[in-house]
Amino acid sequence: MTETKVRVERPAVVLHTRPALDMDEQQFFEFCRINRGWRIERSAEGDLEIMVPTGGETSSRNFNLVVQLGAWVERDGTGVAFDSGGGFILPNGAMRSPDASWLRRERLAELTAEQRFLPLCPDFVIELRSPSDPLTPLEAKMREYLENGARLGWLLDPGEKKVHVYQPEEDIQILENPRKVSGDPVLQGFVLDLRPIWRSLP
Repeated sequence: MTETKVRVERPAVVLHTRPALDMDEQQFFEFCRINRGWRIERSAEGDLEIMVPTGGETSSRNFNLVVQLGAWVERDGTGVAFDSGGGFILPNGAMRSPDASWLRRERLAELTAEQRFLPLCPDFVIELRSPSDPLTPLEAKMREYLENGARLGWLLDPGEKKVHVYQPEEDIQILENPRKVSGDPVLQGFVLDLRPIWRSLP
């Protein structure tokens, strides 16, 4: 008998802070540091969004896509990649931590080592939907990346075996069960093999 996996959605816990509490960047960084067991983002409105920890299957998939992106980054040399631990202050004031991201190396030239979160939006972002993630907030986050300067975004949905491709001034493209997806022309030569992303753990 084949066991059917049921998606149980658990949206992020949202804490409204303003006007009672308005942390500056340093205070927010310290808040995240002392709560390092949680993945915390902040919306443009100042709401704290505390994510449910991922399970083993999602963690393994995320590791695989970061490894693939990292291998291409080492060969290409034109940019820098980040995993979900990297925080970015977007132009709209939100602090986001994509599951994987990349930006052109020259964009780092004017930044300083003292900046805790990078004050920019990555050129390329990937969000990986876990079984507990509702789709609508992820779609909103992908649109936010585009509105703040991202040139390419992929929302990977292993449960549905779909890739939602986001590009500025273009309709969202949804790929059904692709084996690979190309980052050209933004990430020239980068091709993500989706077979290990779609595969379930034994």
